[in-house]
Amino acid sequence: MIKKLVGDKSFYKRVFALTLPIMIQNGITNFVNMLDNIMIGATGTAEMTGVSISNQLFFVFNLCIFGAVSGAGIFSAQFFGKKDYEGVHNSFRFKMLFCTVLTVMGIGIFAFFGEPILSLYMQGEQGLTDVTATMGFAKDYMSVMLIGLLPFAIVQAYSSTLREGEQATLPMIAGAVSVVVNLVFNYILIFGKFGAPALGVKGAAIATVFSRFVEFFIIVIVTHANTEKYDFMKGVYKSFKIPAKLAGRLFIKSLPLMLNETMWASGLAVISQCYSIYGLDSIAAVNISQTFWNVFSIAFLAVGTAIGIILGQMLGANEIEKAMAESYKMIACSLVVAVVFGLIYIVCAEFIPMAYNTENEIRQLATTLMQITAFAMPFEALTHATYFTLRSGGKMMITIIFDCGFTWGVNVLLAVILSRFTPISFVGLFALIQFVAVVKGLVGLLMVKNGFWAKNIISKT
Repeated sequence: MIKKLVGDKSFYKRVFALTLPIMIQNGITNFVNMLDNIMIGATGTAEMTGVSISNQLFFVFNLCIFGAVSGAGIFSAQFFGKKDYEGVHNSFRFKMLFCTVLTVMGIGIFAFFGEPILSLYMQGEQGLTDVTATMGFAKDYMSVMLIGLLPFAIVQAYSSTLREGEQATLPMIAGAVSVVVNLVFNYILIFGKFGAPALGVKGAAIATVFSRFVEFFIIVIVTHANTEKYDFMKGVYKSFKIPAKLAGRLFIKSLPLMLNETMWASGLAVISQCYSIYGLDSIAAVNISQTFWNVFSIAFLAVGTAIGIILGQMLGANEIEKAMAESYKMIACSLVVAVVFGLIYIVCAEFIPMAYNTENEIRQLATTLMQITAFAMPFEALTHATYFTLRSGGKMMITIIFDCGFTWGVNVLLAVILSRFTPISFVGLFALIQFVAVVKGLVGLLMVKNGFWAKNIISKT
């Protein structure tokens, strides 16, 4: 049994060669986002909460883009495993076109319906936070952030393709430079340093948009200036024509996955709205908790991404039995990583909220929420690892039922019913929603064990 869950030296070398760059990139990004969050929090609770609510909506858009590139990415990984670079080109072209269309739609929705959606989060008790001021800051932040949506989407198309070609270092470097730029300009524009005006929330948004353009230019220029290293991207713009049969298959796989990611993120947004019924103070505490969850969860999330890529390459090369055997080792690796980081998170949760310029009640509540999520981290890692395992073989409907179906059929349903029709406390509801992952993880493990997911989906392309 132990041998089934533990890999050899070459196994871990391959996993961590892909995982570490992703983890470093996400770690730097989330660490700077954490500092960004603390800087905004230093200006006041209303500012922090307004930005948090806006980012909840942008999170839905981000996951929509992630789903679009991930669907085509299943093909990219398998094409790369087969050394079919024209297939990689076609998958990338599809990503670019799909992401552009989605971005135009996203900008339209946020521009015309942003305020009504934001208002849904401000219907609970006011508590210690000013609702009118929070709405104003949320709108200011959103109006500027719309400018950065297109470069963000294009970067995702490039980054995902490079990772699927086992070239994760460039996205890591571009992301690292971007977040440093974001941090520096946050400091200058939020607080008005070096002669610049103190723009507060708008300054934070301007810094983020500028950093996204920096990341965009780095990753595009370096990729096409080094076609010997990134040979699978050479000639990718010779044509935007995609074979009709492949385009149809890409769309069939990408659309469900995009809808799944969008609906999953929308489910989290609905759950957040249920939390707001307990007052904006609860949203402020959730914001602090979520910010640091993003930092401490980077390790097992990176392992999950590596699982999807490595298993996809094995399946594309028709190494079906090997992919099934390696999946257990990767899932076990993800669990061990999550336990280690979860224990560190429990300890750090006692001190982290002290960095925020907010009321003591909100700090104490944030500590409680952070420790709850720390205990739930191994179960979240299990669900994440099994999700990417199932997805590597292109089983879209099963993936959607497992991920989106569970979120809406269990998590959202519980949050809506319990928050509106029972006397359950906010902390009780939050804990219940987190630990539903126990059930989801076990279901995912059973589905992985079944083996139906291990399929080569490019053999007919």
